[in-house]
Amino acid sequence: MPLKIGTRGSALALAQADRVISLLEDAGVESKRVIITTHGDTVTGVPLHEIGGQGVFVRALDDAILEGRIDAAVHSMKDIPAKRPRGLVTCAVLPRDSPADFLVHAQQFQKIRSIGTSSTRRKAQLLMHHPDWRIEPLRGNVDTRLRKLREGAYDGVVLAEAGLQRLGLCVKGTRLAPEMYIPSPNQGTIAVVGREGDDAALLAHLLDHPETRRDVTFERVVMEEVGGGCFTPQGVYCRAGHIRAEILSLDGCRRVRREGYLSSADDAREFGQLLRRDASGLIQEAYMRLGLKE
Repeated sequence: MPLKIGTRGSALALAQADRVISLLEDAGVESKRVIITTHGDTVTGVPLHEIGGQGVFVRALDDAILEGRIDAAVHSMKDIPAKRPRGLVTCAVLPRDSPADFLVHAQQFQKIRSIGTSSTRRKAQLLMHHPDWRIEPLRGNVDTRLRKLREGAYDGVVLAEAGLQRLGLCVKGTRLAPEMYIPSPNQGTIAVVGREGDDAALLAHLLDHPETRRDVTFERVVMEEVGGGCFTPQGVYCRAGHIRAEILSLDGCRRVRREGYLSSADDAREFGQLLRRDASGLIQEAYMRLGLKE
């Protein structure tokens, strides 16, 4: 009986699932993909924070695992919310791809005036460095965003560089260095979620990359301590234990940034608590301006 690997139906999600299936086949484990439609895929006309944040891409796949319709699900790890249903585990974390954002644009950088993105983090970071730019809402899969760029709706759109690479797309634009534009926690990482038990242990044994798991776990601990999900503009990036993190105001005019080295989850927890303390005013302000309760 092949393992049933769940995935969303976008081109990027399918490419990620196919990578996992290929790795399993290389290890002699038969598997097949099962496409699950999520709430985040069907509601695309509004910002993420208005329809439930990160979890909108994950809940339907979680339910499918718990109900036994699939054995595991493949996710962009940055989409997985901090609070997880009982009985589910992140059984495997693949080696990290590029964590960076990529600004896709065909015209000269100096002539850019309008950017499409619905990420509060990306908007704040771009406005911090380019306050004269106009940042306009844009959601949808990679194909949709690139199509709207070609149609002239924006001068540029921001995508995860890893997503472009996984799809084999070569586009003109500018890589936004993660040291300057700190990415979302876990960006560039593929994770496999499953039920606790034998299948999860098998997937962990075959697929898990300990170094990547360590770094993204530190990022996730910091994210959990800071709170805010996709509502508060925040970037957290750890590489080989060296971490950079920042919280920004929604308009990009103010920023709190910390940097350091972590060797344990306790270090990450303390780091996150200090960041939250220093940026508490920005976090509260973001919730108030977005009409949300912390």
